[in-house]
Amino acid sequence: MVVFQVEEITMAVLHPDHDDIAAALQKYSDMVYRICFVYLGRRPEADDVFQEVFLKLLRQGFSFKDEDHQKAWLIRVTINQCKDVLKGFWWKRIDLMEHLELPAGDAHESEILQEVLSLPHKYKAVIYLYYYQEYTVPQMAELLQRSENTIYSQLHRARELMRQRLEGKGHEATF
Repeated sequence: MVVFQVEEITMAVLHPDHDDIAAALQKYSDMVYRICFVYLGRRPEADDVFQEVFLKLLRQGFSFKDEDHQKAWLIRVTINQCKDVLKGFWWKRIDLMEHLELPAGDAHESEILQEVLSLPHKYKAVIYLYYYQEYTVPQMAELLQRSENTIYSQLHRARELMRQRLEGKGHEATF
């Protein structure tokens, strides 16, 4: 099944009528994969969700108003797909921290990433969108379908959690 989907994406992207899909794949693939990894923490599941997101883009059949609309759609679909995985039968039966795979980098970055990944899901999303994608609070509220005050509260709580965890390990508070 996975091989079929990879071939389907490859054939569709190479088709001249799907230049917009190829452009989206090239432009947003890193962002989508990072969201998957932040939510799921494991490469196999992140790969699966990444693939599903771009298959949905291929199959959805409508054009977007602009690039911001397409980017917001991709982020929303990615988050929803990750949530679906997290609700799944198998996910509830694995110990995520035991199988956690962190991308290579220096020790400081790995430790910060480990702390971000250990945050509750509602905090991971706001930290990622705010610090890595540079979304504003009103944009995040629309994207995550939450009120602005909720986003402000979650961002504040996430920063406090990160500050406490990192200061406890001798890091300078950067959040």
